[in-house]
Amino acid sequence: MSVGFQLERDRAYRQLLDYILGGRVDLATPLSERKLAEMLGMGRTPVREAIRDLVRDCVLETRPARGTFVRELTMEDVGEIYEVRYALEGMAAFLAAQRGPSPELKSYGPKFRDMVKRPEAYDPVEVYELGAEFHLEVFRSAQNRNLLQMYEPIRIRFAIALVLPQHYDHDWVRKSVTQHLDILKSIEDGDSAAAQQLICDHMAGGLETRMRIFKSLQNYEVPTLKRTFKGIK
Repeated sequence: MSVGFQLERDRAYRQLLDYILGGRVDLATPLSERKLAEMLGMGRTPVREAIRDLVRDCVLETRPARGTFVRELTMEDVGEIYEVRYALEGMAAFLAAQRGPSPELKSYGPKFRDMVKRPEAYDPVEVYELGAEFHLEVFRSAQNRNLLQMYEPIRIRFAIALVLPQHYDHDWVRKSVTQHLDILKSIEDGDSAAAQQLICDHMAGGLETRMRIFKSLQNYEVPTLKRTFKGIK
């Protein structure tokens, strides 16, 4: 495979993912390779390869005799994603506290404090997106490339879960800012056990909120969640 084709394939993957995360896809309609190629302004071959990669990453699914669709996640899927996040993000926070926060991670402190002081100046989507970037920066501060590589596909699937359906609990989004500040402080203080516990408690609250949204939209029953996470000895 030539370098040029690989770059085109990667570009098609990123643009298709952005298109899906933008909530502009009709879930009931199969994706058209031809129409996507026309929309992206590129050949069908890199788009075809990008679709295959998105199927591999569980963003899309191929249904026999029907076509390729955006994969709709169930509440059970979301719960399983969070279970993986507990393990990966708990370890990332633990290591970040051991090894010290990066300057980029520290820079979130003033941003979050301003959000607490002036909540009316920020919309929930903006607050959520900054929080998602903060979680990613925790992984970078952990200084473990394999951990970050394991997290990336989970992060994509989680983003899909939030977009489909595209709803936010405004109270929870605001509350998450103070929780992010607590996580950051524990990392800055070098308290690994507290950082691990706080980020897992934070995710447990996020999962409960996400489950309530799914329940309100699909009449599912919200499962009971455990909020404890034992630190590494």
